[in-house]
Amino acid sequence: MSGGTGELLGAEAFRRIAEGALSLEGADGVEVLLMHESGGLTRFANSEIHQSIAREDTGLRVRVVKDGHIGVAATNEASPGGALAAARSALEMTGVVAADPLWPGLAPAEAVHEVDRYFDATATTSPERRADSVAELIGRCAPGCAAAGAYETIAVELGVANSEGQFCWAPSTQASLTTVVTGPEGGSGFAEVFAGSTDAVDAGAIGQVASDKAVASASPRALDAGTYPVVLEPSATATLVGFLAWVGFAGRAFIEGRSCFDGKQDQQVAAPSVSIWDDGTDPRTLGAPFDFEGTPKSKVDLISDGVFRDVVYDRRTGKEAGRASTGHGLPSPNPEGPFPLHLFMGTGDATVEEMVRATERGLLVTRFHYSNIVNPMESSITGMTRDGTFLIERGEVVGPVMNLRFTQSILGALSSVSMVGRDAHLASEFFFSASRVPALRVDEFHFSGVSDH
Repeated sequence: MSGGTGELLGAEAFRRIAEGALSLEGADGVEVLLMHESGGLTRFANSEIHQSIAREDTGLRVRVVKDGHIGVAATNEASPGGALAAARSALEMTGVVAADPLWPGLAPAEAVHEVDRYFDATATTSPERRADSVAELIGRCAPGCAAAGAYETIAVELGVANSEGQFCWAPSTQASLTTVVTGPEGGSGFAEVFAGSTDAVDAGAIGQVASDKAVASASPRALDAGTYPVVLEPSATATLVGFLAWVGFAGRAFIEGRSCFDGKQDQQVAAPSVSIWDDGTDPRTLGAPFDFEGTPKSKVDLISDGVFRDVVYDRRTGKEAGRASTGHGLPSPNPEGPFPLHLFMGTGDATVEEMVRATERGLLVTRFHYSNIVNPMESSITGMTRDGTFLIERGEVVGPVMNLRFTQSILGALSSVSMVGRDAHLASEFFFSASRVPALRVDEFHFSGVSDH
């Protein structure tokens, strides 16, 4: 198998590299993490490709344990000698750092789930093929519209080996195409697709959706700030779910009483139609079936029928909470603790059109932009709508409105969900994660003002 700019190292090559670090003498434990990524990126603006790049990066991160002291060193030299040199540096660091009284030990030898998330055609996608897809996207844009965005195809291999006998390795691929189409009279439209294979990327359809929104959102009018019912398309839903992972579902924040779910165990925190879970073993998501510590990923029910159930743990926070790791460890050193990277929201039985028809007066929101946390304990975030915001009156979309700024509690929004979409789409709010979520109708969403952007 070959990647976009270089071949995969493979499981046996990684084993040989790791053995260099594992041969280190004088340590109580050694862990080797391999992260190898290669691929290509095609950027376009003003309906023309302006950049096509290829990249490849190979990194080893070696963690060494000595008498409860933890040292970590990184290198780009993916060889037994490079791994051993990094291990020696990490061992030296153990002599100058404080001991970790909550050190949980390295992951034990354990089988991991087998998933097939590597597609050779995606890994070897040529610049010409990406260019053809971009041309197809641009070709679907209406006269007077211009498209900008990026098409990226990457291959990744992740491996973990340690002195406890754990060894796991997995390759995967990812394709993502994102575009914003600008039209006449201030209109703009957004569309994107994330998938494991280029076979799932319909560039023409992405261009059509974004172009249609750009045309429809021309000459937007101002709308007063206030609280409105909203129909959120999946990209907007993904923002809510992604930030909730950050402020709510992280094990360290929960243990330390900084989570918005503090004191809410088994309590109703959202509408009964809302269920959210994390499952890195589901074939519909991306990435490896084990975490960066070598622990197999497991499904974790986070919110079930609107009731808060659990958060995710790595090995250290799991020990602190008296729980086992759920397979959500991130690369060490990691002061932030674990996060869910493979979120899912349960689907319902409504279409976006049905949600619009059920709305007397409200807003249809394509996506949010420039979002950030206001108050993590209240799950409050702020941001603005962008690239397709429309007024709904008497069950019909009647025209575009200028973008609005919002400040809203995520749990408040999820508590007023009255309809859930029947189709889920993979979207990404942060670079390291992806969420498969549906559209939502939210009865109350607070907009604080009109944006001039």
